[in-house]
Amino acid sequence: MRTIDIIINKRDKHELSPEEIEFFVQGYTRGEITDYQASAWAMAVLLNGMTARETTDLTLSMARSGEILDLSDIVDVVVDKHSTGGVGDKTTLAILPIVAACGLPCGKMSGRGLGFSGGTIDKLESIPGYKVNLSTEQFRSQLKEIGIVLTGQSLDLAPADGKFYALRDVTGTVQSIPLIASSIMSKKIAGGATAIVLDVKVGLGAFMKSLDQARELADTMVAIGELAGRKVKTMLSDMNQPLGFAVGNVLEMKEALDVLHGAGPADFREHCFAACEQMLVLGGRAPDLLTARKLALSVVADGSAYEKFRSLVIAQGGDVTYIDQPEKMARASLVETVLASQSGYLSEIHARLVGEAAVELGAGRVKKTDGIDHAVGFEILHKVGEYLKAGDPLFIIHANHPGKLDQARQAVLGAHVFSQNPVEPLPLFYA
Repeated sequence: MRTIDIIINKRDKHELSPEEIEFFVQGYTRGEITDYQASAWAMAVLLNGMTARETTDLTLSMARSGEILDLSDIVDVVVDKHSTGGVGDKTTLAILPIVAACGLPCGKMSGRGLGFSGGTIDKLESIPGYKVNLSTEQFRSQLKEIGIVLTGQSLDLAPADGKFYALRDVTGTVQSIPLIASSIMSKKIAGGATAIVLDVKVGLGAFMKSLDQARELADTMVAIGELAGRKVKTMLSDMNQPLGFAVGNVLEMKEALDVLHGAGPADFREHCFAACEQMLVLGGRAPDLLTARKLALSVVADGSAYEKFRSLVIAQGGDVTYIDQPEKMARASLVETVLASQSGYLSEIHARLVGEAAVELGAGRVKKTDGIDHAVGFEILHKVGEYLKAGDPLFIIHANHPGKLDQARQAVLGAHVFSQNPVEPLPLFYA
């Protein structure tokens, strides 16, 4: 079997056999297939798609590239959640401690930023010392001891996805539904989750621009999960405007901490609690959504959700004083409040333009080898549908380079669109 033949077959819209997929995935994982060959194959998949059978075979092959955790000897159920990526989406940082504090074990492998979408692992690394590369044994031990794990992809678990994930970010192949579905579900299968809530983003700041695309991705992932014996629930949520106010690693970490303290932006709070409801019901800790909501609210109110996050940070080597005193986290040297140049109703806050501007500031990666500036980003102060007067604060820039600040100002001003007629607020969820 030859790598070039597999690339050509997919280029020419042929269905790949299970053996061809296994050969390609394992060969790339071992380094026998080069980045440029994998790039060509990924582009062919993006352009020509995959059948449901191909996507399932790809997912299972990626999961088999490393260990597949069996956690049944530690806990009776492991619940996980995953977002398909968005701008200002820091929900994992708040949701997992809340759910774990409700007595439902949460073991999660998260990724770094893809394109204009921020990564949970990048945000966690704003806490000095936090370890994102746990071994399989460390993963198991920590889940048993404190009921929560939030780590990056270890070399032991789905290593194929780790390689493909980084490659997609820099080759324009992030948006492929088969590649997204297999990436997400291979991590879930490898990580031992038995119940999974999938938050599929829709809109300008999502990889799925339409509800039809989002439903296709959701259906694909549910089918994969059922085949693998997992319980799966999907939520279709809006990503036309940033979620919450904060966009950027430290800024988003602080906003997640606000939610754990019972505060935070209304849309972000509601999104977190809606996801917690689904996870608690799916994981068998609550009989219905209303009971689940009351349980989630109670662990925030009594401080146990925040304490669970502290336990997580301590267990993974992070300096817990940085979350007890968030003002210790990295700060940008240049902070500027930008004012509205006109009066009117906000009809659009283009999430993708905001996300791309944050990447240009240094909050994300343009190249696979780029570093991250944890301090930079934006505070987007309003939501679609709000009325502003000229001169009202519109957004705040956090930057470390004067030239980048000027560029960011223009980009995010362009993301805000005004109307003289009233505008309806955007929904949080579509289905």
